Amino acid sequence: MESMNPKNSNIHFLMTIVLQPVVTGANKGIGFEISKQLASNGVKVILTARDVKRGTEAVDILKAAGYSDLSFHQLDVSDPVSIFAFVNFIKTEFGKLDILVNNAAVNGLTTVGSVDPKDLKFGPDDFISNENAKKKLGDVDGLTEEKVDEVVEEFLEDVKENLIEDKGWPSNNFSAYSVSKTVLNAYTRVLAKKYPTVAINAVSPGFTKTDLNYNAGVLTTEEAAKGPVMLALMPDSKPSGLFFDNTEVSTF
Repeated sequence: MESMNPKNSNIHFLMTIVLQPVVTGANKGIGFEISKQLASNGVKVILTARDVKRGTEAVDILKAAGYSDLSFHQLDVSDPVSIFAFVNFIKTEFGKLDILVNNAAVNGLTTVGSVDPKDLKFGPDDFISNENAKKKLGDVDGLTEEKVDEVVEEFLEDVKENLIEDKGWPSNNFSAYSVSKTVLNAYTRVLAKKYPTVAINAVSPGFTKTDLNYNAGVLTTEEAAKGPVMLALMPDSKPSGLFFDNTEVSTF
């Protein structure tokens, strides 16, 4: 991985044009660490979180540690009103947004026992034997938003009918999580094709110790943040429509 030293020529170039990054879900965990690493490279980070108190406290902690180029704004990515207010804030205050690290997530787990990282695969060929889903998600050139939606609807219908195993969906405890991540990664390809002038990539930080998985992960947040930060700080020739396993290009 390329060094994250401000003296690095690529990062120095980025700093001279004053990047404006936003990190969602950043009051703790991986999002917090991404904000910290971006700020350490001299970019002015807007840290966002649903909870104003927690988000403000996160910025205060980073500033107290010497990272001064941070600010907070409330953002709930599941709330259209909150999104609209945030978009207006960006337009009014900055006129543009250079980097969006869409890290925000919602915990759907109630309990976590022993977790095998091999169960957390996010590509159609990794675990899905449902031929219809594999065909639709694996067709890179023909992939559309409608096809991604069709896969989701088919999975939900099979869940209702208790046909997960019979229809070739993953049958471990992370079935819904894995399918949702797979279609999200596929949607990344759709967006990258729809907006060719914007670099849009999906990054798996790895199985990380966070509150989201009750600290059952194996990686630290410092390790997990390296991939998103690397992509955020790449120069204008950065890739698009790819899936990264932390810092390395991987297959979807």
